[in-house]
Amino acid sequence: MPYVNIKITKTGATTEQKAELIKGATELLQRVLNKNPATTVVVIDEVDTDNWGVGGETVTARNAKPKP
Repeated sequence: MPYVNIKITKTGATTEQKAELIKGATELLQRVLNKNPATTVVVIDEVDTDNWGVGGETVTARNAKPKP
């Protein structure tokens, strides 16, 4: 029974986009590893940008910077 955990920031992924991620991950495991879709579990965790860091700073801070 495959278990896939997708972590994304809370930046507005729609219900439809999340459903597409779940479907796509399930189909990928079936196609590549011949895993049964009926027993494949996909969980999406949405993390607040204050709790996600890249390059020593939060994503909130990175997003607040002006874009070049």
